[in-house]
Amino acid sequence: METINQWISPEDARHLERLAEAERANEYLYRVLDIGQTMLQSGAEVSRVEDSIRRLCVSFGAERADVFAITSNITVTIYSNSFGALTQTRRVGGQQYDLHRLELLNLLCRRICAEHLSLEGTERALDAIQSEPQYSFGVQLFTYALISSSFSLFFGGSARDAVASGIVGIVLKCLDMLIRRTQANAFLSALLCSCLGGLLAALAVRTGLGDNVDMISIGNIMLLIPGIALTNSLRDMFSGNTISGMMRFIEAILLALVIACGFALVAGLL
Repeated sequence: METINQWISPEDARHLERLAEAERANEYLYRVLDIGQTMLQSGAEVSRVEDSIRRLCVSFGAERADVFAITSNITVTIYSNSFGALTQTRRVGGQQYDLHRLELLNLLCRRICAEHLSLEGTERALDAIQSEPQYSFGVQLFTYALISSSFSLFFGGSARDAVASGIVGIVLKCLDMLIRRTQANAFLSALLCSCLGGLLAALAVRTGLGDNVDMISIGNIMLLIPGIALTNSLRDMFSGNTISGMMRFIEAILLALVIACGFALVAGLL
């Protein structure tokens, strides 16, 4: 080893050290993008994701971090004298809102910035969050039924309408789980669920289970409305992220129109 070192000039040694630092920084940046991607998929607004990524990069040793994020993409460029400029881009897809996971990710970001966790510690903490068990399927079915029934009563439906809306909500949850396994387009999923919801609401009234199709349907509509996406779009626009805010706003409006068209289509046919 000493013989080899004698043949390496100081300039070459600095170059090798710079390459090692760059490789290490790339590993850190990859994990930071993992955190940002999971935050965005869990329902975080773009401004929060950009700010979190920027703070994490500085905490890991970057002198400057430029972050650009939209609903489907994250691009990060970091710079330091020790490793130069590095850029990574991450494609983000398949949003599944999970506010509990988002809270855990926020806590992890604060912990990394406060304690300056190592790469290995960050990986273990992130893997623990990603493996955190979600609500069981039974709990999700109960939640869908409760939400449907509650909104049906809230908008003036009878007790029978609430029961029928709760049953339809359970069916819609089962359909949503099947569609998610096929990784179908979100608009197709919304259209199928709204059509089935309108059809089952009409059948419930015709069989005597419910009293009013509208009151049953409105409880099911509230399950499909993209409320978090619409709220985050407004927050992004007010925070100065106009592009991402408009993209998410248009997507939420289109999704709401698809849901309305699905229920209206079934109502027109019946």
